[in-house]
Amino acid sequence: MKAVVIDSPNELTIKKIADPTPKADEVVVKVDACGICGTDIHVLRGEFEPTRYPIVPGHEFCGEVVGAGRGVRNLKTGDFVAVDPSLFDGSCRQCRAGHFNLCENWNAIGVGSANGACAEFVAVPAANAFRLPTDIPRDWGALVEPLSCAVHGLDMIEGRVADSYLIYGAGTMGLMLGQLIRHAGASQIDVVERNPARHELAKKLAADSVAVTADELRHQGGWDVVIDATGVVPAIEDGLQRVARGGTFLMFGVANADAKATFSPFRVYNDEIKIVGSMAVLHSFERALALLVRGVIDCKAMITQQFGLDDYPKAIEAFLGGKGLKTQVKPAL
Repeated sequence: MKAVVIDSPNELTIKKIADPTPKADEVVVKVDACGICGTDIHVLRGEFEPTRYPIVPGHEFCGEVVGAGRGVRNLKTGDFVAVDPSLFDGSCRQCRAGHFNLCENWNAIGVGSANGACAEFVAVPAANAFRLPTDIPRDWGALVEPLSCAVHGLDMIEGRVADSYLIYGAGTMGLMLGQLIRHAGASQIDVVERNPARHELAKKLAADSVAVTADELRHQGGWDVVIDATGVVPAIEDGLQRVARGGTFLMFGVANADAKATFSPFRVYNDEIKIVGSMAVLHSFERALALLVRGVIDCKAMITQQFGLDDYPKAIEAFLGGKGLKTQVKPAL
């Protein structure tokens, strides 16, 4: 089969490799679509510690089951599925506490040591594959994984109906979070986005108001919940100053591992501000799938660029250029 292979950091090729063979508890999926996100850039650059090279990237994907191991009972050939890429050992202290996304031996399809979905076929644990309705566009299924990350993020803040929200970043994840929040019943959703080209869509999908800086927005006393969906230190530092007393700051965006941000410890203490993080997926994949199928997010608006396997370098370039929202690779193109 044809696949994108990252042989070592910053070195990739598109070439023929052996077709995957399923283990007893695995299925082989013919990939319909695979999204690109910031984690893929970290994998490409050698900045993601769990990654083992060579590796086929791609962890946001969907496709059709074309083969199954002898022990698989929950799926059959022809099923259309979205796949949770999370792999964990199930026996470490964190897993025993139910924190599977914090597994001490955490791994993931297309990110750690298991080949991913920027290929014609990929083998995955059957337990990680979830059936999708056949009447939705095939490329929409690749949005379930990023949506499940957003669902987990909102689990972490334990928000209340009619809370006010400020989101930094109107990219794919910022707008997914905004749409989920709107569906859950926010009193106000404001967005800070430095790229004016994204403002109109942000207002259409989720935001009451959008501005280039938070200084242009008016919300007396700050926002109940402030979310950083950028991973950019100046945005994080600014957002921490915008949280209302008794409010919550969600660190959702992925900053560089060596990034440092400054804040006022006294204000965190005196105003009882909660600062929480959110990493990957936890007990949220099936709920995200249900929300997607119900139409809670505008899938058509979220997918703006698609490339074939041979054009993977162009897909990375388009993603880094910040044009549009979700960039996908479609092996059939």
